Amino acid sequence: MHRPRSVRDADIAGKRVLVRSDLNVPLEGGQIADETRIQASLPTLQLLLEDDVGEVTVCSHLGRPKGEDPAFSIRPVAERLRELLPADRLRVLENTRFNPGETKNDPEFAHELAGDNDLFVQDAFGSVHRAHASTVGVAQLLPTYAGLLLERELTELGKLLGDVERPFVLISGGAKVDDKLGVLKNLGGKADGVLVGGKMAEQIRTDNPLPFDVVLPVDVVAASGFVADAEAKVVPYDALPDGWLGLDIGPETRELFGKHISQARTIFWNGPMGVFEWPRFAEGTKAVAEAVAASGGYSVVGGADSARALSDLGLADKISWVSTGGGAALELLEGKDLPGVSVIPAS
Repeated sequence: MHRPRSVRDADIAGKRVLVRSDLNVPLEGGQIADETRIQASLPTLQLLLEDDVGEVTVCSHLGRPKGEDPAFSIRPVAERLRELLPADRLRVLENTRFNPGETKNDPEFAHELAGDNDLFVQDAFGSVHRAHASTVGVAQLLPTYAGLLLERELTELGKLLGDVERPFVLISGGAKVDDKLGVLKNLGGKADGVLVGGKMAEQIRTDNPLPFDVVLPVDVVAASGFVADAEAKVVPYDALPDGWLGLDIGPETRELFGKHISQARTIFWNGPMGVFEWPRFAEGTKAVAEAVAASGGYSVVGGADSARALSDLGLADKISWVSTGGGAALELLEGKDLPGVSVIPAS
């Protein structure tokens, strides 16, 4: 794995530093719903500000706006960051995706971002799998270093790619099967157990059989429609009533998955077991989260939904590492190169 040089080794005294942080947090009614990524960005910024840097400019995207949509302004996030780091030398740029050149890795926008800065620190692990202007373009213009969060992400996730303590259990859920198949294929063969829930389980059962044994649900909490208060009942996984939807794993599956997890010494979990945002269909995800937290093994959790479930349950501090990168974590564990990391000189 490519090990980029660290910001710890950069000469930053009196320098102007551009930092690509990951401030892509969920907003609800203009308010920050979860500031996990803001908190994760602080150590690198604190290091720079404590080391007599001249000025720190932070850039990040937020959501997927179409043009300069005020609903996606980074302003509330910037205000919160300044509350946490009240430093005159810190400024935050507006949402990078307000400029159409961001996602096209447009050289003109990359030059605009680079501005009169002396060096660039890449700390947005959640975005390094994208070759955008703020992840690759700027790094081709300025001396570039890895931030503390990026370093830690590569270290913790990298442990899963090497020799691991066994039993090694993978847990996969959610609805985006294509995003996770690569990881399952890359790591599943070396895992001692692969547990699959959520919509993924149905698609793997019918459309994407894997070349190793997979533990699928035996029962589900089914609903008569895709609404929070739909009529619901527990049924065998292979006996869904016509027109009904499986929106959570059932109690037998929770117990089955829990037994596998309790025996594990290394765990990677990505994706909820159902529509956990609705209380009626949250018990499966809660059961998995509690089992992973209680396992005592080395545990890594990736994906925004899984991380948010842990945060809502107050269990995040029971996990060895909660990754801030969904797609980036999956691509790293799939064995792919990450453009925003590859562009940083090696240590």
